Formats: sequence, C-alpha cells, structure tokens
Amino acid sequence: MKLNEIVPWGRTFDEYQRMFNLTASDLTKRMLGVGDGPASFNAESTAAGHSVVSIDPVYVFSAKELEKRISDTYETVIEQMHKNADHYNWSAFQDVDQLGRERMKAMNLFLSDYEQGKQQGRYLSNQLPKLPFTNQSFDLVLCSHLLFLYSEQLSEAFHLESIHELSRIAGEIRIFPLISLTGKPSPYLDRVSADCRANGIQVDIIPVDYHFQKGAYQMMRLTKRVD
Repeated sequence: MKLNEIVPWGRTFDEYQRMFNLTASDLTKRMLGVGDGPASFNAESTAAGHSVVSIDPVYVFSAKELEKRISDTYETVIEQMHKNADHYNWSAFQDVDQLGRERMKAMNLFLSDYEQGKQQGRYLSNQLPKLPFTNQSFDLVLCSHLLFLYSEQLSEAFHLESIHELSRIAGEIRIFPLISLTGKPSPYLDRVSADCRANGIQVDIIPVDYHFQKGAYQMMRLTKRVD
C-alpha cells in the first residue's frame, strides 16, 4: 500500500453504533473492527472501557504520515461531497460542511490515540482474507465500508474467503453497507448468503438506524447456528 493512494475518511463512534445497531450489551463484547481506517470507534470505545481491536493496512504508517495525508486529501474529499451531495440523505448531518467537521473530529480523536493504541496491539495492519488470530478470538466483528461496498474491486472469491475467515475468529459478524459503490445492492449478496447457510451460519438482513448514503440502510448479521 502506498500512502499517496490512501484517502482517509474516519467515521464517528455514533455512526458505528447506528450502522451496526450496537447495544450496551454489544459494547461489552470482544470486538474486531475490519477496515476501520481513521475512525474514532476504537479510541472512544477504549476510553469507555470496551475491548476493540482494529485492523486496516493503513496502520503500517505512522500518526504523522496519516495526519499529513488527511490534511492533503481533506479539501478534495469535501469538494467531491459537495458535487455529489444528492447521493446522500442529509438528516443526520445538516450539510457537507458539518459532515466534514464531524469526520475531522473523529480523525483527530483517532490520531491522538493511534500510537499508544499500536503499542497496545489495538491497531494492527493485518488485512483480509487471512488473519493471524486464533479461533474465536472475538465475540463480534464489525466490518464497515469494505465487503460488498467494493464489489467491483474485490472478487466474489475474496468475499467468500474473507467471511469464512471472520466466522473462524468470531461467533457473530456484522457487515455494513450491502450496496456497492454504484449505489446498487452488491451482486455477491445471494451467493454469500447461500454459502453461509450451507455452512451452518444464520444470515439476517437487518434495517439499521443509519441512512446516509442513499440505498445503504441495512446490515448483514451472520451468526453461527447452535444445533
């Protein structure tokens, strides 16, 4: 991964709660965040006494490198958001500028926690489809804006292998959103669902209290069936 290919964009703790329907009980579980990037979920969860490990290949870079890249790309992202504002629902955020302020706040929280979190093993540069964790290392996996969203960039085989790997290390997986970058449902949804059911995993498509990108208002919850 090259730093100049990264466009950091960190979501807030509140967004994670709403994307994944997280309850107070969920937050007491051993959680793994997949593709968290510069989100503040780990930092805020840790400050509240919760257990979160985040994985993302961008964590090979230092806080200073990521901070500079955020600074270099922020205005470009905001400009693109203004151009594509009609692709989003503006109920949670008043407008693009408020969104930018909230996302920058989240990224600054991440940066303030990042180096210490790396030392504590909370930010790891591992990436799917293979992870170094032992079986059932976590209770709950939260996969945000990676699987399904990048259906054109990541193959069906990658999705299937990744989900098998996540089911090995955790009893429950939640994936959001279920649309691709085109704004349409991922073409892999049916195949992934069928494969999971064939392997003893219950598949639920659940509405969530988060609808920012138009068409993105559901998560997939995968849980191992207990016979």
